[in-house]
Amino acid sequence: MSNDITLSELSEFIAGFWYHYDEAHRDELAAAFAEDVRYISRSDSGASPFEELMSPELTGRESVMEWMWQHRQDSPYPLRHHGTNIHRTGTDGDTVRARFYIFVNQIANYVPFAVSSGVANVAVRRGAKGLEFTEMEVILDTTNSVNLSELTADSAAGS
Repeated sequence: MSNDITLSELSEFIAGFWYHYDEAHRDELAAAFAEDVRYISRSDSGASPFEELMSPELTGRESVMEWMWQHRQDSPYPLRHHGTNIHRTGTDGDTVRARFYIFVNQIANYVPFAVSSGVANVAVRRGAKGLEFTEMEVILDTTNSVNLSELTADSAAGS
């Protein structure tokens, strides 16, 4: 059997993951993580006023789930995470690497409004029960936007 993961499988897996996160489906979330998953979350600058709340570096499904579950419980409902522009960035054996934008909204005064955005880098492999994340890095946008021409070559290249 081939371990190749199609872009449509990858997209469906990522979309399903965010749906289960938003709806607080704990079992489905846990199933999406490999036993040896590595999870990192941080701001793009590393200097957000909320850096402590958003910057875990965790290894293992149990640790990731403990943090992620508490983080979800402390967040509003409804909350909607949107993974967009999903594209593969490489492969490593049976693992596919991908990158995508993340956009998050919630509802206030009966109107959806933006909460957060960022870039996610993930590694996904086919496990015994389906696709699973082996790595997830979420880099949240917290730096004010400026004209691209104002950025140095080094800062633009790191994005």
